[in-house]
Amino acid sequence: MIIFLIVLLTALVFEYINGFHDAANAIATVVSTKVLTPRQAIFLAAVCNLAGAFWGTAVAKTIYGGLVDASVVTMVTIFAALFGAIVWNLLTWWLGLPSSSSHALIGGLCGAAMATAQGNWGVLIWSAVDKKGAAIGLWPKVVLPMISSPVIGFFGGALLMFVLTIFIHRLRPRTVNNVFGKLQLVSAGFMGFSHGTNDAQKTMGVITLALFTGTKAGVFDHVPAWAEFLHVAEFKDVPTWVVVTCALTMAAGTAAGGWRIIRTMGHKMVKLQPVHGFAAETTAAAIIHAATTLGIPVSTTHVISTSIMGVGAVKRLGAVKWGVVERIVWAWVFTLPVCGLLGYLTERLCVALGYH
Repeated sequence: MIIFLIVLLTALVFEYINGFHDAANAIATVVSTKVLTPRQAIFLAAVCNLAGAFWGTAVAKTIYGGLVDASVVTMVTIFAALFGAIVWNLLTWWLGLPSSSSHALIGGLCGAAMATAQGNWGVLIWSAVDKKGAAIGLWPKVVLPMISSPVIGFFGGALLMFVLTIFIHRLRPRTVNNVFGKLQLVSAGFMGFSHGTNDAQKTMGVITLALFTGTKAGVFDHVPAWAEFLHVAEFKDVPTWVVVTCALTMAAGTAAGGWRIIRTMGHKMVKLQPVHGFAAETTAAAIIHAATTLGIPVSTTHVISTSIMGVGAVKRLGAVKWGVVERIVWAWVFTLPVCGLLGYLTERLCVALGYH
């Protein structure tokens, strides 16, 4: 029971860090275009993240039942996965790199599960179908979207920006800024909402997996009657208390902000104006929302970053600071393997110290 409480606390710490680490996803553009002050933008993102977190549980179900064999997962496995993801998130936050919290968590979970299974690759679900005939597994839900979503974000952002340019090229810059300054409030809110729908659900999935693991192991057999809500005997729906707790924690983390990453995304990659911010946010939010509906734990960071790049490339290729982009891409490439290794080593260390 003590290990479960540690796992729960660690999961909420991850959710909080995810909130301030990924706050830049929703507000970097609206801050850099000076449509809102940083304080106003963070408030908007926190409220919209909170609302989005209550929107369905499809992504949570993917996390707790569609990536690794749940039968081998222990509380230590889940703790190791979360610890590895937290370490990577804090490191990339310190460096100001908008890496993916989603891939950090998934990498940590895969590495920790392999450690629990003594290095058996078979514990990872690469590709399968669930009882309803829907595709699950790392290839359709993680690897393929990891490649395709940034590409769609780049070209989607570029296409929308190109279309907008056709309609506004004869308008005065002041008029364009005024109109899209107001529209960007909507797009930033949509981006914050979409972020909440996808990212908050990932921790919901991890906590539900911990509850299932604890129930299976008999951890909650002797809890008082008022604590019966801890029992999760099978994968159905995410408990309501988990949804509420994760939503509030994500919103609190978002309210804390993430200024290092905001500077990278909003200022260092490309100089943005309200119309560019609107195009990037609208593109990214639509892609993320579609992924959430399909139960895909897509990287919100990857999508908004490449949308910004696509929008900037329409201005001119030289408008994008490709040196900064290169640093970001390397952070993306290393996230899954590094977090997998961190999860693996953390699980092995815990076992060596006598925790099982």
